[in-house]
Parts: sequence; C-alpha cells; structure tokens
Amino acid sequence: MSRRPVAICTIAALFALAIFPATAASPGVSLIRSADLREWLSYIASDGLAGRATYSTGLGLAAAYIEDRLRAWGVKPAGDAGSYLQTVRVVGYRTVQSRSSVTVRVGGETRVFRDGEDVTFPKNAGAKRSFTVDRVEFVGYGLDVPAANLVDLDKDLAGAAVIWLGPNGPSGFDRQLYRNVLSYRDRHVTEDLRGAAIVGPMTAPRGNNAQETQAPVPAGQRGAPRPAPDFTTSRRIDLPRSASVQGSDAFYAFLFSKAPAQYDELKRRADGQEPLPAFRLDGVTMTFTIDQDYEAVRTELTQNVVGIVEGSDPRLRSTYVAFGAHYDHVGYSGQPVAADGTRPAPPNGRVGSGPADDIIWNGADDDASGTAAMMALARAFAQGPRPKRSLLFVWHAGEEIGAYGSLYFVDHSTVPIERIVAQLNIDMVGRNRNDDPTEANTVYLVGSDRISAELDQISRDANRSLSPPLTLDYEMNAQSDPEQIYYRSDHYSYAAKGIPIIFFTTGLHADYHTSTDEVSKILFDKLVRVTALVYETGVRLANLDHAPVPNVRNTP
Repeated sequence: MSRRPVAICTIAALFALAIFPATAASPGVSLIRSADLREWLSYIASDGLAGRATYSTGLGLAAAYIEDRLRAWGVKPAGDAGSYLQTVRVVGYRTVQSRSSVTVRVGGETRVFRDGEDVTFPKNAGAKRSFTVDRVEFVGYGLDVPAANLVDLDKDLAGAAVIWLGPNGPSGFDRQLYRNVLSYRDRHVTEDLRGAAIVGPMTAPRGNNAQETQAPVPAGQRGAPRPAPDFTTSRRIDLPRSASVQGSDAFYAFLFSKAPAQYDELKRRADGQEPLPAFRLDGVTMTFTIDQDYEAVRTELTQNVVGIVEGSDPRLRSTYVAFGAHYDHVGYSGQPVAADGTRPAPPNGRVGSGPADDIIWNGADDDASGTAAMMALARAFAQGPRPKRSLLFVWHAGEEIGAYGSLYFVDHSTVPIERIVAQLNIDMVGRNRNDDPTEANTVYLVGSDRISAELDQISRDANRSLSPPLTLDYEMNAQSDPEQIYYRSDHYSYAAKGIPIIFFTTGLHADYHTSTDEVSKILFDKLVRVTALVYETGVRLANLDHAPVPNVRNTP
C-alpha cells in the first residue's frame, strides 16, 4: 500500500493525465436522474420505515422496495435460492474453553504462556492453528502518524511478530484526536503491512475485534435462560484470524530478557509517555497456538439484498465488479422526553438539535443516499449498454452495528469471491462535508490506491470523463487520518480479503447519526454527479481486460 497516499496520488494524477487521455462519458450515465433518486431516497428515509434499524420491520420494508424495483428493471436475483435476499446470520458465541498459548524461546530458554494466565487471546481467535515466527520486531508505540511527527512503522513488517507498548502514545500525542488511530493500529499492522502477529500490553478489547460486539447481550426470550455471549459476529469462526495477544509484565520481562533494552526501562518510558526506541529482538522465536472451543448461544437474522447484471463478454462475464451500500440505519427512540426537552438517542445515534417530538433517525444521507445511488446504478447497467464483466450489487444490512452484512457476504459470497475484481462502496454521498458550500464539487476517495494504484488511475480517468469533473479529495485516505475511515465501513470487509476497493463519500456533518439527517437536506444534483462517477468507474473496470494490478507491497 501507499505509505504517503496524498503525495503518491498527486504523482499518479500527473502520470495519468500524461498517459491516459480523458474519454467521453458512457451513454448509460444519462439514466441517472435526480427525480428518480429523490423518489427512492424519500421512501427509504421516510418516517414509515422508522429509521431502518437492523432486525426491524422498517428494514424489511426497505428490502422489499429495492427488490421490487430490481425485478422491474430486469436485474437478476443473486441471493439465496434464486431470491434477491441473502439471510445474514448474526451469532452470539461463548468461548467454552481455551487451550491457546504462546511459546517464547529466548536464546536457549523456552517458556510457555497460556491464555488466561500471563497472556490473553481475543475471545474470538478464529480457527485452530499453530505457527512459529522467527522475526520479532519492537516498534515503540506502533503508530504511523506523519502529521504528528510520529512514524514507528517505517520498515517492512511482513511475516514478523510486532510488539508495542503505551496505549496512549507519547507525550504531546493528541489521544482524543487520534483515538481511532490507536484503536485500529492492530489492523494496519496485520492486514495492511502483513505482520504475522501483534503483541500488546493488557488493556481493553483490541482493535482487531472492532467489528464484533464484545459486551454481553441478553439471552433469547424463549426457553430457558442461556449464557450471555462472549462475542457476537457474522463472520465464520472456522477461518483463521490475524493473531493477536496481550501480555503481562512477566511475559514481557522474559520476552525482552536478551533485548538491547530491558522491559522495566521500556515500561517506565511508555508509562511516562517518553520516546521509545525500535529494534529487532534477535534470537527470539514465538510459536502461537490457537485452540479454542466455541458454543453458539444466540442467533439473529437479517438480510442483504443482492442482484446481478450479467456482462456481455463470454470470457469475462464470470468475473464481477461489485458495488455496495448499507441500507440500514440506527432506528428510533421510543423513550419519553427528557428534562431538557430532548429524547434519548437510539443505539449508535446522537441527540440532535431537532424537535423533541422527532423520534425517528431517518438516515437520509447515512445511507439512504448510497442506497438510492446503488438503485440508480443497477438500473443504468440493466437498461443501458452492457459492459464485458458482470456487475454485482449488494445492499448490506447491519453496517451500523458491526458491518454484519458485508462481513457475512465475503465469507458466504453468492458468487465466487475470488472472481470479484474490485468493490466500489458508497456511504453518505448526498451532502457537503460539514455543510460547507465550498465543498459543493468535492467527493472523498478512500482506499483507491491502497491495494491497487491502477484502480485509482481508473477512477481518475472516469472523473475526467464527467462534464465538469468532480474534485477528488484524498485527505481521508491518509494512514494518519484521525477518523480512520478506511477501516470503518463495508468496503473494508472486501479489502481484508485482498479485493481492491474504493470508498466514495462526501463526508460527515452535524446531522450524522441524529434525527435531523433528513431528506430535505440532500443535495440531489450533487448526488447525481457522485453516482455518475461511481458508474463511470464501474464501466471502466467492467471493460478492463484484466483485474486491477495489485501493488507490490500488497502481493502475498
């Protein structure tokens, strides 16, 4: 992946302008119309759907609405058993027993550290497996934030066990601003930089479980009470996960016993938020044994909506360009008015500045805008010229409570997952960031060059075909982006499988996750233009005679 996305993208843009001349927009883009988007979005974000909470009747109504239109447009069903719906199983598990351990060899001495004693594994550690790592790297605070003059990860970490200390970062590091950077450094190391394992001090639940519910939830209402789950997930638990472990002081003391710096001194520096060194622990090997038994104690069901427009080329139609948006939102508040005149927010919602009797979080921008854009794309491809590859459309459920729909889809794809050449995700594309009028022409691209720089060039070429083109902003694509948007929507479920992605968004605003995110604030002309950019990018991908070339660093 790009180590300096903004700078590299600037160079790539100049290269693309010189090598890839702008091409005209595709005829199908004329089928993307403001009036249609307004009609569809107004229904999806209407009060009658009560905020489209996962597992709610409102979300079911939204699914049926999308289904009806896909059927009318001739989009083929690609869900379960010839339908448009894919059932998503969200399961709560209890970790019945853990025999997981870390065996550390330092010089000629070996010690075994068992889960629950001097080390702690995640409750969901994935499939049973054992592997040995003979390269162990200490990376200080484990952060990569050039904007804060803090770069600990400026080396090749592929295949290494990576260790850091200091949950809050060094002195002067804005922990509040970069809270998501701290939370997601696990994923950055194991999934972006291909580290073999991560080792950190014992703290709260780790970042690589951020898409799972860790806190206990109530048992089902029927039958005898059952134990509360240790974690809730839509992912397969029989597949390997990135290895992650937290260690006690005794564990670290042995691990660093032959190191250039002793653990006591490193811990003192980390606790005092002083600068930390970085070095390899020579002569150290670590064997991770993951062996846990799980019991399912609770299951809930929701649905993805899935359709396909088949490609025209006999050779390429068995490969796919995937498009995604989440059609759920956070629901509504049925609680009484509080003393300050507001109502409590629903889960994942915030109390906004709207009327006290407005209890529905409509989610017009988040993500009825993306849902409607996807409908426009599906119709344009179904009724316009057919490109060579097939087009896969997935309206994901449960994004707001853990990306459940996309995580389930990539583990239970209704088409061969290895035949998806790219995924284009659309989330919040109907407004200006912070309602700033100077952003009227701006769309943010995230992840477009992280797995395949060629994909980014394709999107730039697509943008130049528009009249006028949009302003492409890559601020949120930087690894040091405080919001860490790259890891926080459905596209990342695909990226974690190695599929090149682009996340299209126009940014957050004051109505994000409040009852005031309403249809009246949607900029439909802008929504048309952003949808056209996604369409044009999809056309070029679908007619490309090869899959987007992966970056060298992201090639196994």
